[in-house]
This record gives sequence, C-alpha cells and structure tokens, in this order.
Amino acid sequence: MTDRKPADVPVHTWVDRLIREAEERGAFDNLPGAGKPLPGLDRPLDEDWWIRQKLRSEDLPTDGLLPPALQLRRELAALPETVRDLSDEDAVRAAVREVNARVAAWIRTPSGPVLPVAPADVDAVVAQWRAGREAAAPGSPPEDGTTPRPGDRRPWWRRRRRSPRRSE
Repeated sequence: MTDRKPADVPVHTWVDRLIREAEERGAFDNLPGAGKPLPGLDRPLDEDWWIRQKLRSEDLPTDGLLPPALQLRRELAALPETVRDLSDEDAVRAAVREVNARVAAWIRTPSGPVLPVAPADVDAVVAQWRAGREAAAPGSPPEDGTTPRPGDRRPWWRRRRRSPRRSE
C-alpha cells in the first residue's frame, strides 16, 4: 500500500480498487502454490490447527500443549532415565529435588485439570540409580572395547594408544 485511503471513499471500495490495480499489474501472477488445493482442506476442522502447524514447522515437542499435571507426571515417569547418566549421588538428589519443587508448586496452586500428582521419593530414585550403576560396573567390558590386562598399570589414555596387533 503506497498511498493513504481517501477520506471520502469507503474502506471496502478502496481495498477492492487496490486489489484490482494489483491484478492488472500482474502482481498475483506466478505465485507459489497457484492453482493447487489448500493443504488440510479435506481434514476435519480443528480449532487449534494453527498451533499444531507452528509446532510441526518449528520442529518443537508437543509436550508444551499438555496440562501442567500431565507434564509433571511425564517428568516423574522419565526421572529414572533422566538421572541414569548423572555422575554422583548429589547430582541425582538435586535433580529429584528440582522436579519435586515443581510438583510442590503445582500442588499449592494447581492450574488446568486437577489430577493426582505426588512428589518422587528421593531415596527410592537414588537406590534405583545405584542399582543401575552397580549392574553396569562389575564385569562389563570398557566402552572402548579393550580389556585391561592384570599387570597393566598404565593410565587409561596410554592403554588406548596401544596398537591392537601388539601382544605382550
């Protein structure tokens, strides 16, 4: 729109005139998608279609659309996998405390549908974390595929440099 609407011309007349002039200039020729059907026209009407489309185009997770109680339930269910790779017990306890703080905040002032959500038992999660660490530690070969020899007291970085053809 390059010029202002005259005061004595109704809006719809002025807009129609601008569109007609643009058509005469060929501004609408060769637009992408010209002559193609509109995407999603055959699907049922969904009032949140634009939100879902934006999430798909931005490749964002749809968990943000869930009510807070369901989001918390998912976090609590995924807690063992979340803490599995943490290095020490303090980090595991801190992660569980963080989730429990969000649960407590939601319990104080619930929003959305009210569903039962209980905080995670810190000691149970730590015990499960320990059991997973102990099951993976003894008897399992190192991740690089080499097995340490009984008389080998070299640091791990020197052991990795050793050629696999060399035998002692």
